[in-house]
Order: sequence, then structure tokens, then C-alpha cells
Amino acid sequence: MAAKRTEPVTIISLRELNLGTPEPQPKESKTFTVEDAVETIGSGCFHVALFLIVGSTGVAEAMEIMLIAVVPPVIRCEWQLENWQVALVTTMVFFGYMVFSILFGLLADRYGRWKILLISFLWGAHFSLLTSFSPSYIWFVFLRTMVGCGVSGHAQGLIRKTEFLPTKYRGYMLPLSQVFWLAGSLLVIGLASVVIPTIGWRWLIRITSIPGVVLTVAFMVTKLMGSLLASPPAGPVALLPHRYLSHVHLSPYFIPESARFNVSTGNTQAALVTLERIAKMNRSVLLEGKLVEPILEKRGRFTDLLDAKYLWTTLQIWVVWLGIYFAYYGVILASAELLERDLVCGSRLELEVVVTVGVSEESQSPCHCQVFAPSDYQTMIISTIGEIALNPLNIPGINFLGRQLSLSITMGCTALFFLLLNICTSSAGLIGFLFMLRALVASNFNTIYIYTAEVYPTTMRALGMGTSGSLCRIGAMVAPFISQVLMSASFLGALCLFSSVCVVCAISAFTLPIETKGRALQQLNIDLKTCVYQRRKIYFHLHEELWHI
Repeated sequence: MAAKRTEPVTIISLRELNLGTPEPQPKESKTFTVEDAVETIGSGCFHVALFLIVGSTGVAEAMEIMLIAVVPPVIRCEWQLENWQVALVTTMVFFGYMVFSILFGLLADRYGRWKILLISFLWGAHFSLLTSFSPSYIWFVFLRTMVGCGVSGHAQGLIRKTEFLPTKYRGYMLPLSQVFWLAGSLLVIGLASVVIPTIGWRWLIRITSIPGVVLTVAFMVTKLMGSLLASPPAGPVALLPHRYLSHVHLSPYFIPESARFNVSTGNTQAALVTLERIAKMNRSVLLEGKLVEPILEKRGRFTDLLDAKYLWTTLQIWVVWLGIYFAYYGVILASAELLERDLVCGSRLELEVVVTVGVSEESQSPCHCQVFAPSDYQTMIISTIGEIALNPLNIPGINFLGRQLSLSITMGCTALFFLLLNICTSSAGLIGFLFMLRALVASNFNTIYIYTAEVYPTTMRALGMGTSGSLCRIGAMVAPFISQVLMSASFLGALCLFSSVCVVCAISAFTLPIETKGRALQQLNIDLKTCVYQRRKIYFHLHEELWHI
């Protein structure tokens, strides 16, 4: 009887449920995200302008950083410095970079990329100019540390460029940014070869601060123009033709605030205006509908980097960043030491024997003092050009082999070429080895920059880049003591240390848990376990309701 009563009631209830007239649902309006808009707009004039303007920050950064390769031999002679004192200059520059890289990353995720970039230009140029008036070694070290603090904010330019690029162009455009770093490096070496022998190293530092001053003024002027033109025309401006105003209105937004940052802070209208201007410049059409993104209360927390989802990725990225910077600046400083002291094939020992003969102990100086010859500058220029030599291979490797495999291969080759430096060879052979090493370490640098910018979501991207760029400076801080101190005592020992670190980085890169090739930039840090739990909760709730029916 119970079964007879239950069955028809259930059948009737289900039939009534299925046959009942559904309530009319409101028609959903079309929506799109920033990622959808960026992919639809594609690449065009805006991205070319952004590439050139933001890329110029790489020139300014390279000129400030690469001073560590050309100035130390001169200040060693002027202030009679020992090896560890020369190495300390570079170490303190990267110490300042390390501390402020994290700070600027946190501030950029909270207040925007544009503001931090402007502050870094102003800070770096100011203290760089003051460095040229250093009265002593202590003041020189302190002021160069302040320069390192300011230059650390330049990484926000790359983040902004990454956030505006469509997925399929990131693997091509970002490695090409290395051209600007190369231009800055070549410029400072070329200037050093002319300025240092004639008017001195102080004027060289003053000249290298000019790009930072120019960028500061340019960014402030374009921001001011954007503020004036964003309001309705008034006064004499109102007399200008509307067609002219609409054309001028685009110029301040070659360097706009990141649309992804704006939507993540709830400023959807500003993001929409930026995307519309980009579409207009690229002669494209923005998607129809409403721009939607969830507003996030918690942003840029350091604990997010160590969350279960990103823990191993973050730790392995830190290892790779540290090793790449250790190798990169190790090569640069080792090149300077090889040229200044001629450490290859035991020639240093022969030189010391020749110098010691006929010289009394009282007249010998504990400090090695020898400035670069014109041929040394030529060698540095040739090896520096190597930084773009592998781009024709590096770019296809990143896009077809993937970020992980490409990085692990180039790191392994870097380890090999460090060991090859110990081979007795001619001057041309040494230049060839240095050329290949600079090419490989630059390729490593390109790949890890792209990977780190892609793997983290918008809410923690600047923090992830800032933290990685900060901790990796530990490698750059240690490199001077290996290249400028240990290498003088044990040439082979220094090379084996550099090679071993590169092998560890190659293994770490190969085992990274996430491959970002062809992957869209993530806007949110979504925990998969939480999504599954919520889905199950809804399912069981629906099942319970149907059971009661």
C-alpha cells in the first residue's frame, strides 16, 4: 500500500514539475572581459607605440646597471681599492634593487603601474646625478645603492606591456624588448671608451642619467596632457577643430594605466575607455556588451605566492631567477676582469713575475690598477652584441618548444660554455666564448621574464615579478665576489661554481609545474578545490530539494 501511494504521488509530482509552464527569464545582456577585448582588438599601432615608449625604460635601466662593468677599474685606481671593495659596489647596487623591488611590486598592485614607473624614473635619475659628485668611496657606494632602489621600479614597464599584448604575440614581442637593453649597454660602453679617457668617469655618470630625466619629463607631460584633454575643452582649446582634438586626445594614452589593473580595482569605466582608445588606434572594433570583472577585496598578498596552487611554481621560479642573475652579471663582471687582469691560461702569473722583478716591496701597491685599453672596449662591445644573437632561435623555441623546455636547454648550454672559458685559446676564441655566453644568458633572461609575467594572475602579477626580481638580486649580489675576488684566486673554481648553478636552474626550469605557452593571462587566483566544493554543495542541495518534492 505504501508503495502504491508513493509511486503515483511521485509520478504526478514529477509530471507537474516537468509540464508546468516555466516562468519567463530575463534576457541576459552580452558581456566580455579584458582578456576577451585584448584578444579581439589584436596587435596594431598602439602596441608598436607602447613597445617603443616602454622599451625606452630598458635603455635607461641598462645604462645605469652596466656602469658596473666600466667604472670599477677607474675608481679602483682613484681611491686605491682592493678587490672586495670593488665587488661591494656592485653588491650594494643590487641590495637596493632587491629591497625596493618587493616594495614597488606591492605598491604597483595597489596603486597602479604608471605611478610606480614614474617614481622609479625620478628616483633613479636624481641619485645617479648625485653619484657623479661623490667625494669618497663611502658616498659612492651609498648613492649607487639608492640608484639600485630606483631602477628596481622599471620592471613595471614590462608588466604593463605584457598585460596589453594578445596571447599569440607575447612570445614574439617580449624577447624583442631585449633590443632596448642591448642599446643601453652598447651606448654606455661606447660612451665610456670616449668619455673616461678624456673628461673622466664623473661625466660619464652624468651623461647616463639623462635618459632617466627625459623619461620623467615625458611621462609627466603626457599625464598632464591626458588630464587636461579628459575634461571638456574650455578657453582657447575650445576654439580648436574637433577633428584635431580627437587626434591629440590619443597621444597621452600611448602609456595608459593597465586595463587589467583598473578592472581588478573596480574602475571598469577607466578600463573601458582605455580599451576603446586602443581599438581605435589599431583600427579595430571593441566587443559589444558590458565589460565585467569581479572586484577583489584582497590584492597583492605575499602569502598568495606561497599558496598551495603556486607554492612549487614560486619556489622554482625564485631558484631560476637567482641562478640567471648570478650567471648574467657573473659573465659581465668576469669579462671585465678577464680583460683588465688577463686571467686566462695562467698569463696573470707570468705578468706578476715580470712586474715583480726589479721592484722593491715598499713600492708595490696592494691594489691592482689598470684601466681598459681601446681594444678591451671593442671586445666588450662585440660580446654585448651577442645578447640578441640567439633571438632568431630563442623566439621560435619559446613559442613552439614551450617556455620550460626552451629555458632548460639554454641554461644547460650556459653551464657548458662557462667551463669552456677555461680552455687556452686565442683572443678571438675568448671573444667567441664570451659572445656565446652573453647570448645564452640573455635568452634565459627573456624566457623567465615571459614565464613569470604569464604564470601569475593580475591580482598578484606585479608582486610576483617584484618578488622574483628582488630575490634574484641575491645572485647578482654574490656574483661580484665570485667574478672579482674568487676568480683572481682560483679561475677554474669560479667557473665550476657558475656552471653548477646553471645546471641546477636547468633542472628546476624543466620541472616547473605549469607551462604557459598559449595560455591566456589569468585575472583571478581561483582555487580549484574551492570550486569543486561549491559545485558539490549546490548539487547536494538540489538533490535534497528534489527528494522532498
